[in-house]
Amino acid sequence: MVDEIKGLNKNATRMLTGLVFGTTVMLGVLEGKLLLLGILWVILFFAAKEYVQILNHKGFYPSLKMMYIANVVFGIIAFYKNFDLFAIALNLFAICAFMWVLFRGRQPYIANVATTLLGMVYCSWFPLHLLFLRNTGNMQLNDGFLYIFVMVLSIFLTDTGCYYIGRHFGKHKLSPVISPNKTVEGSIGGVVFGIAAALLFGISFGFQWYHALFIGIICTTFAQIGDLCESMLKRDAGVKDSGDILPGHGGFLDRCDSYILTIPVMYYYCNYFIVNTEWMNTVATFFAGLF
Repeated sequence: MVDEIKGLNKNATRMLTGLVFGTTVMLGVLEGKLLLLGILWVILFFAAKEYVQILNHKGFYPSLKMMYIANVVFGIIAFYKNFDLFAIALNLFAICAFMWVLFRGRQPYIANVATTLLGMVYCSWFPLHLLFLRNTGNMQLNDGFLYIFVMVLSIFLTDTGCYYIGRHFGKHKLSPVISPNKTVEGSIGGVVFGIAAALLFGISFGFQWYHALFIGIICTTFAQIGDLCESMLKRDAGVKDSGDILPGHGGFLDRCDSYILTIPVMYYYCNYFIVNTEWMNTVATFFAGLF
């Protein structure tokens, strides 16, 4: 009886935390602008700290301060939609990463440089594509918000499908070394649920059925890959959770791992295959000229 009560309390805590966190983020997405940037900065600052703590368990020491600076700079670049400036900023940060290790003089040198650069991309640049995605399409029709809303629903249903199908029907391990609890059956269930959600809500929002289908495929695929990638980092470092700041969910990386890889892929698909498709005509003209 006591264990059942504890289980109910744990589930209630998890649901309440997820509700508060999800509502806050979606309100930021709906408003966009500085509110969304501010919420992202808070999340990514905690995520960067958790990332560094995970790597510390492995004996690597990436620069948290440099990752914080990268968060601010990349956030400003994304906010003002100056995509081209990212290459300049990344080059400067790569040079600074080498200089930081050179003058700090702490082993292992190569790993510290590499993990600092990885942290800038993984805990900053990838998720900050949410700002680009929010500004994609017709702003008056809130196209960007709808893209994000469908993405969130598809990922949520992917996670739900993976959990329930895996729990009741899972028999074959998907990746026993990296994530022993995940099963092939659960993964397939997540794919079905995620694509169904994207089709249902995407079409209801006016998306072409094939765009809704591809969005579903993108979301369910990269959500599961992102989950496994974060599990890989934790497993390699011997860490169970990235943190404990979110009751019932662990840390911010644990809560957001399904989105980190999905967001940039989602942006590039929506921007270059739905909104700005002129490049397709250029490519078609080029190949037509070859024959």
